[in-house]
Amino acid sequence: MDAQDRPEAPAPGRGWSQRWVELITAGLILAFALLLIRDSLRLGTGWADDGPQSGYFPFRIGLGLALCSTWLLLQQLRRWSTTTQRFVESGPLRDVAAVFLPTVAYAAVIPWLGVYVPSALLIAWFMRRQGGYGWGRVVPVSMGVALLAFLLFERWFVQPLPKGPLEHWLGF
Repeated sequence: MDAQDRPEAPAPGRGWSQRWVELITAGLILAFALLLIRDSLRLGTGWADDGPQSGYFPFRIGLGLALCSTWLLLQQLRRWSTTTQRFVESGPLRDVAAVFLPTVAYAAVIPWLGVYVPSALLIAWFMRRQGGYGWGRVVPVSMGVALLAFLLFERWFVQPLPKGPLEHWLGF
């Protein structure tokens, strides 16, 4: 093995091992592929008189995903003892989580609060937490963007977005 082919030693500190991330990712893709294959078999994967059945193309995509993810799983298991590098250190992972988790919370509350109030709250959160702005800028900008989005979609494009209790209370 050349020096450039040797795996890097794990960096000091805490973080996720690349081998576990690759193994978990390949396993999740395989699980999704098997679900896709199973549902495609339920729908029919053959060719009917009027063309392909509903599961024809998803079945083939599922097979491709299953083959690729199985190959990745086997590769990772084969080189398990030589893969020692970190996937990500805890510092950068914390930075990603600081954006990812509020965004997930935002998407989760949209069915109950609509789009506009959570959007204003998300913008305010990021401006305060990540940008360090004071309330004098946070409130007008977050509310202004939500109001502009409301006018743009609801009035100008006439494309209604999910609304929550506040919008219903205001008569929209």
